[in-house]
Amino acid sequence: MITRADRWQVRTQRPIAYDVIKAPRLFDADNRRLLDYGRSDGGRRFVVVDANVDHLHGKAIRDWFAHQGIEARVVVFPGGEEHKTIALYQDILRELDGFPIHRRDEPIIAIGGGVLTDVVAFVAATYRRGIPHIKVPTTLMGYIDAALGIKAGINFNGNKNRLGSFEPPAAVLLDKHFLRTLPARHLRNGVCEIVKLAVVCDADLFERLERDGARSIETAFLDAAGDAILDAAIQGMLTELEPNLHEDQLARKVDFGHSFSYGLETRHEQHLLHGEAVLLDVLVSTELALSRGLLGQRQAERVFGLVASLGIDLDPGVLDAEVMWQSLLDRIEHRNGLQRVPVPNGIGSCTFLNDIARRELDAAVPALHARLKVTHEPSCERR
Repeated sequence: MITRADRWQVRTQRPIAYDVIKAPRLFDADNRRLLDYGRSDGGRRFVVVDANVDHLHGKAIRDWFAHQGIEARVVVFPGGEEHKTIALYQDILRELDGFPIHRRDEPIIAIGGGVLTDVVAFVAATYRRGIPHIKVPTTLMGYIDAALGIKAGINFNGNKNRLGSFEPPAAVLLDKHFLRTLPARHLRNGVCEIVKLAVVCDADLFERLERDGARSIETAFLDAAGDAILDAAIQGMLTELEPNLHEDQLARKVDFGHSFSYGLETRHEQHLLHGEAVLLDVLVSTELALSRGLLGQRQAERVFGLVASLGIDLDPGVLDAEVMWQSLLDRIEHRNGLQRVPVPNGIGSCTFLNDIARRELDAAVPALHARLKVTHEPSCERR
């Protein structure tokens, strides 16, 4: 504290430290990894589980807590972007308020996809002004992206993540075996975020995806090549996040794919997954970079070729220049008055644009539509 004649200035720092740990077979009876955080002598745990996860793994999860002598309140809530709402947030709070837990040594546990871990982290940030929480991501999107950082939030007033906070978890526990039960589309949804990271941050990861990506999807990343891809993606994401956890710097490479996609995802919430919207944004941004001469033709073809090789089913029919432009205008407010749009200027690198004009989107959208139409038929109806 600095004291002066007419004021007191409070200066302090709250350290952020949390573990991201590969924890295979987390709910095997003899695996006590979850007890490394909070009291280990039984006690209580409030556990929020995605409904699909509960259907597939609920018995094993409940049996694990019973075997460890832990009184667990397991509550089941739906996942999916359409449920990332104030109503779901309040429902979880009501359940938690009816199950008293210690404020510091009985962390709440989120087991599910990125939507659920985001909502539960926001619950943890706001209940009793902050209680510890643990994330156990069960989707590939959560495993390599959504669960790794400290952002928490819910959608509000038709806008994604408009209400939220920064809330570090006590730990993120990664059990790759959950990926075995994911539908193929949801595996590819997570791969979209890996592609995003590879294009602007990591040329080696891009080459791994070119060489091993399709096969790794087929094995749900349980093979050695798939494991290497996941490790590289996690390392790359954490490298980008760690020095800027609170987003003090607003020009962020990891915002690649997140300038135009918000509007598309909100407009087509019922049939467009987050990663698919991000990848459409990535490809539009690649078209913009190509048209400006920031990215060479051969490099652009590698990006489009990689997406085709991974079998990611994109629907060009959802592309809408006006929706995407309005999304960018909202991002300008979020990014404090500048566009700060990352676009690739080589495989594994990017630059930031602040002067994208509407006419560029008007040109990029039909160009991408024509490019995708060659290999993809509109797929919204069959989803």
